[in-house]
Amino acid sequence: MKAIQYKDYGSSVVIELVEVSIPSIQSENDVLIQVKAAGVNPIDMKIRMGFMKETRPVEMPFIPGGEAAGIIVAVGAGVSKFKIGDEVIALTRKNAYAQYVTANENFVLLKPKSLSFEEAASIIVTLGTAQSVLFTEGKLEKGQKVLIQGGAGAVGGAMVQMAKAAGAYVIATASGNGVALAKSLGADEVIDYKLQDVTNIAKDVDLVADTAGGDTQRKLFQILKPGGKLLSIATPPSQELAGQYSVNAYFVASDISSKTLQNGIELIETGKFQTIVSKIFKLEEAAVAQDFLTAGGVNGKVILLVE
Repeated sequence: MKAIQYKDYGSSVVIELVEVSIPSIQSENDVLIQVKAAGVNPIDMKIRMGFMKETRPVEMPFIPGGEAAGIIVAVGAGVSKFKIGDEVIALTRKNAYAQYVTANENFVLLKPKSLSFEEAASIIVTLGTAQSVLFTEGKLEKGQKVLIQGGAGAVGGAMVQMAKAAGAYVIATASGNGVALAKSLGADEVIDYKLQDVTNIAKDVDLVADTAGGDTQRKLFQILKPGGKLLSIATPPSQELAGQYSVNAYFVASDISSKTLQNGIELIETGKFQTIVSKIFKLEEAAVAQDFLTAGGVNGKVILLVE
């Protein structure tokens, strides 16, 4: 089969298209999926650049890709939830940049019928991360005020929609075309962070969901009410500032499973969630796709089409 491999750590020049054997089912609870589309995520580049050597060590050569949409072509002896021919989405953690990949059935869901494979490959990490930040850790409730930093990105856009569906008052930050996109997704207010200072506009926020990190994160402490939460999926927040402003602030590692995806899937099936695919590349264009995402300013998800 065709697959993308990192031959070593480094820039996108280490990415190559190779021919490797189709993986075989190793566990009785695994399924084998013929991949139709795979999502491109920031962690793919972090692994490639060697930033995850301590927390996510990998052996080179390495096939990246943590989420896939496709068709089940084989099942393990213990699989009870799926059958051959089912169209599914799967969290794989690795090996999704390929024509075939295995996944544990507990991290597989039937693909929503309304979505194409490309759209379906865009929702796994985004829905699971949004659920983890907003509800599992953030405990967001109806009527509360939430600010989503980066509300036009793949994860941020999911957060806007899921927070709005839960009855929260949603403020999003975005720039350029992202301002209109975040508004169309349901944000009550959209702050153009390149033209406006968020600290002059947002006040008494219950929850800040930070997808950007960096220096901009430090300003977000000022807009929280005492006892509020700043949760980041980008960089660990300053505990010194958390103490100074009497808020809770910490990094959130997403818990992505069939359970955490269920809320988002229900929103999709009832027409209350819009998938956002920014651009689709062919599998052999994986290096270009990763560089496109790394360049920043991407509104929505980057997808690899696997043929």
